[in-house]
Amino acid sequence: MQKKTVFTLLIWLASTLLIVQPAMADATLEKIKKRQKIVIGVDGISPPFGILDPVTGKLGGFQYDLGMDIAKRLGVALEVVSVTPSTRVQFLQAGKVDLLIANIQWTQERSEILSYAQTPYNMVGGAALVSKNSGIHKWEDLRGKVACVSQGSNFTKPLQEKYGAIVKGLRGIPESLLALRGGVCDASVHVQPALYETLHGEQALEWAAFELASQDQLIPSPTVIWTRRNETDTTAWVNEVIRQWHQSGSLQVLSEKYGVPDEYMRAAKLNAEQGLFDAAPPQSSSN
Repeated sequence: MQKKTVFTLLIWLASTLLIVQPAMADATLEKIKKRQKIVIGVDGISPPFGILDPVTGKLGGFQYDLGMDIAKRLGVALEVVSVTPSTRVQFLQAGKVDLLIANIQWTQERSEILSYAQTPYNMVGGAALVSKNSGIHKWEDLRGKVACVSQGSNFTKPLQEKYGAIVKGLRGIPESLLALRGGVCDASVHVQPALYETLHGEQALEWAAFELASQDQLIPSPTVIWTRRNETDTTAWVNEVIRQWHQSGSLQVLSEKYGVPDEYMRAAKLNAEQGLFDAAPPQSSSN
């Protein structure tokens, strides 16, 4: 009788765990709704993605508007936190932000420590900003030259291994551009839209002596929205939002508003109208 009671108790505990575990595995959306605020990590002052309003001192830009749309859909307030390549993963893992909407492309390494909405909102590769008299006109010309990147950049490996560049990791794009102008590096390698903005935005005259070395982007990769590991409810919800962005054309509208190259958005909208969506590789099974 005692053995039967213990056996029954064990079955009850096991079934309870099966019921509770999925519900507790992803509490981010519940937490956001409870506190009536979502905290999203975005790139700092990195036009057109992050733009500082000189009057209010607040961040705006392409990524901010995407975050605002997510907040409105949840019926909560938006708080944005400026993140850098060296802090963004730690901020997400530590719970300082709920989501990362920054120029963070999918990589195998990142997929092993974070989760993500599998539908990309952009497809972006790297570009090399160089002096017009540098003699650098293609990626192969970087062999033996110093290429400045952001710390943790996914461009580091191909620059070193495929093109033989000497890679110097700096805090972010502003520091990299400063190093380029100061002669510390021969090329500044970052996501193509950010460098395009540098050459064509409000500060264009200051960069008249510089150009993109090549129109070929370095390892074009899906730009995704990142969550903490195994937050399946959050990633599924965000993934559906991104699909709606593509179907409605709102991504293309925002791209035109901020001067983000929109070739990918236009193609993705046409596919989305037929129910077709790009997808980053499946979530890594590593723990």
